[in-house]
Amino acid sequence: MQKMISAIILIILGLLVMAVPALGILPVAIITGFLVLILGIGLLLGGIIEIGESAGLGILEVVLGVIALILGLGFIFNPALFAAVAGFLIYIVGLFLIIAGIMGVLTKEGNNRLNGIVAIIIGLLLMFVGSNPIYLGVLIGLWLLIIGIMMIFQKD
Repeated sequence: MQKMISAIILIILGLLVMAVPALGILPVAIITGFLVLILGIGLLLGGIIEIGESAGLGILEVVLGVIALILGLGFIFNPALFAAVAGFLIYIVGLFLIIAGIMGVLTKEGNNRLNGIVAIIIGLLLMFVGSNPIYLGVLIGLWLLIIGIMMIFQKD
């Protein structure tokens, strides 16, 4: 039941993240902060679920989630912080996804490996797409959506 609830939350967050950049009204710092905040929530959820399977990988994913949450809140409430790291933001998020993907590939479950491959691919795409927040939102939203859908069909 917990896995189903997490999957539904990830799907909703994925759709929400993909929808927000399309509005184009909010300032870039707030949009980006929101997207990184959602990424942090996704990593935290994944890490909490993963702790039962592999404590080390789960804790690492939770730590990455906390870092993403801190950065996201910093971007939302302190635009100067966003200006300082805007050039590196896409690479940071891409790196988070690649690390989360590698952790997923290293787990023993087949579906986590597939989730990890998806995260690695989207992380690499982020590294090559550039610093457009709309692309960032679509890719992170797509990642959350795919992970959520895969969790629904995952065997226990």
